[in-house]
Parts: sequence; structure tokens; C-alpha cells
Amino acid sequence: MEIMALHMDFGVEIHGVDLRDATPTNLYPEIRQHFEQYSLLLFRRQHLDIGEQNRFARLFGPLEDRSVVTMDNEPPEISPVSNVDESGQLMHSRHQRLLDLQSNMLWHTDSTFLPIPALVNVLQALVVPASGGDTEFVSSRAGFARRSAKEQSELRTRVFHHKYGHSREKIDADLAKQERFAMWPPQRWRAVWKNPVNQTESVYIASHAWAVDGMDPDEGSTYLTELMSALTRPQDIYAHPWEPGDVIVWDERAILHRGTPWPYDEERTLHSLCVSARDIDGLESIRPTS
Repeated sequence: MEIMALHMDFGVEIHGVDLRDATPTNLYPEIRQHFEQYSLLLFRRQHLDIGEQNRFARLFGPLEDRSVVTMDNEPPEISPVSNVDESGQLMHSRHQRLLDLQSNMLWHTDSTFLPIPALVNVLQALVVPASGGDTEFVSSRAGFARRSAKEQSELRTRVFHHKYGHSREKIDADLAKQERFAMWPPQRWRAVWKNPVNQTESVYIASHAWAVDGMDPDEGSTYLTELMSALTRPQDIYAHPWEPGDVIVWDERAILHRGTPWPYDEERTLHSLCVSARDIDGLESIRPTS
């Protein structure tokens, strides 16, 4: 297994691995070590089918299921990140699902709006446009390390409120009213997530964050905006130009990401699988005590 750095702060490209061969005792232990250390892993030329992507993601923990009703013994579906609808047609510019994809062009961490947030996203490219459509990433671990000791101490006391509809409302008010964006009550999470394996700390924030404990709405909004801006400076970004078969695995505790535009008359289809965090991943440590 050979690795090559993607950014000075985080991320490695891993060569010499077929993810189909990963099992709890083969390849995965080393992959997990790199995951904890580098936060983002890129594997090229994988071309996993749905079952193979599902099996690999399950090595990290239980798959996330955002459906309203879960059928017994039915695995969660892979989430398509695509501008192609169910009939195979390209979506028009005001299609609600395309607006949803545009909401993902805000800096975010997946699933902070859920009662159990995500540990990892396993994202694979199937079809990519001729230009555009990169995914950008930054390390909120490196961003935390850049803060002064006083700012770090303050962040450790902060609690942020998250809700799905908040990020969608920034793009389209009607989009935010859809049931799937309003079905979960707001969640409160501590602003710093400590990795229990290596004790590193990361800012836990997302475009879904809308309020801060102890601050009035305007003050909290300004605080969140300024913090997000400080974490996502241009020099801190790794922008990934997708190729079919690319698989990127990243630590939701320590990485922020966003999509970028592309010509919407061209298909862009990626498959996403999120894995839910557990106590062994530090989940209980970010639950506020009051």
C-alpha cells in the first residue's frame, strides 16, 4: 500500500489497493489507520458495484438510513448524487433535486441534522462532466489547530444547533419545506469533536448550523459565518476533479466539503454512502450535557 499526499494539511491518495479485497482483517485495519491520521483517502480505478461499495462502507460501521420507513432486513439505499432523474432524463434548472445538489455547494459536514451523525462518507464517481463538478475539501482539524489557544478554549465550550432545512432555505424557501428536510427536530452538538484514537480536535460545523447556545440569533449567525470563513480559506482547500471509478472516503468529524457547479446539460452521477458514528468514534463526547 503506497500513499501520496494530496494537501499539506490532510488527505492521501492510496495506490495498490482493490477495495473489493478489504475485510475486517485484510487491508481495512491499515486503511482505518490512514483514515484516522489523514482524514481523507482517495482510491482510483475502483469501479465498485452497489453491493461492493455497500460492503466496503460497512467495515466502518452501520450504514446510515434517512428513509422515513425502513423495511425489515432491507439495506439502506445508496444516495445518488446526480442531475439525472428516475426516468433517465437530465433535470431542468429549477428541479427540486437539482436545487438540493446546489445546496451541497455550501460548505458542510454530512448528517449533523440527524440524531446520530455520520462518521464517514464513501463517495464514488460513476459519470462525470467534461468540465466542472469538482468536490472541494478542507480540514476542520487543521482549522482548529490554527486558532489561538484562547479561541480553542472558547470553541470547546460552544454548542451549535443544526437543522437540515436551514441549509436548503439558503438556496430555495420551497425546497426547505419538503418533508425530507423538515422531518427531524433540530440537533445540538458540541463545536469540537475529539478523535478518541489520536486525541486530535476538529471544529464540528456545517451549513446546517443555524444557532449558537448563549448567543442571540444575529450574533450566532455572524459567529458561525466568520468561523466557517476562517476554516475554508482558499489555501486550505483540496479540490478533487473526479474521474469514473474514483472513491473518496473522508472523516466527517474532521473534514468539510462542498460540490462545485458544472454544465447542467451534462450528466454528473456519484454514489454516496454514509456510515453512522458510534461511541467508539467519540459520539457521546459531542453530546451536550445540558
